[in-house]
Amino acid sequence: MIGSRAADRARETAEQLNRILGSNLIGHGDNHRAAQSDFVLLSVPFQHAAATLDTVQTEIRAGAILIDATVPVSFEKGRASYAEPPEGSASEHLRARLRTDVPLVGAFKTVPAHSMEALEEALDCDDLVCGDAQEAKARVIEAMRSISGLRPVDAGRLDAARTIERMTVLAIGINRRYKIKTARFRVVGL
Repeated sequence: MIGSRAADRARETAEQLNRILGSNLIGHGDNHRAAQSDFVLLSVPFQHAAATLDTVQTEIRAGAILIDATVPVSFEKGRASYAEPPEGSASEHLRARLRTDVPLVGAFKTVPAHSMEALEEALDCDDLVCGDAQEAKARVIEAMRSISGLRPVDAGRLDAARTIERMTVLAIGINRRYKIKTARFRVVGL
């Protein structure tokens, strides 16, 4: 299920993914669909994350897992900087706002959007996954293993998001310096 504030955009995205993946995704623009999902992926710009969470969290069923892919980045004169929330990371900021019966896992923070959009190509990278709820984190990691070329790596507790999110800012800087859009990470020796 693909959700969006704009129903047309959600349907279009679902159709595109179905063509590429041979899946049966459905696109919706209404929040009550979150109640039917095992995983809810929050992938909006960070400045909209808290408001989006406030809007949808009453619809998320108890035990469903919120996956936070947000990173607080600000740009000044073309330079990316980490905009640290008072809680230390975007994931911790959202965890503080989220109901206690919904576990939060930080994932997909260092995978470039351009790489995720090129679904016909293997990602050939690792993604660092963090969270305090071990069972929820294990379920997210297991689901991520179905993505071609992506190796999920358990990075520990939710406070690891403080480092992971800064790695995203580093990748943005590398992208700009080398005029690419696909800088990503691989943990060697695992």
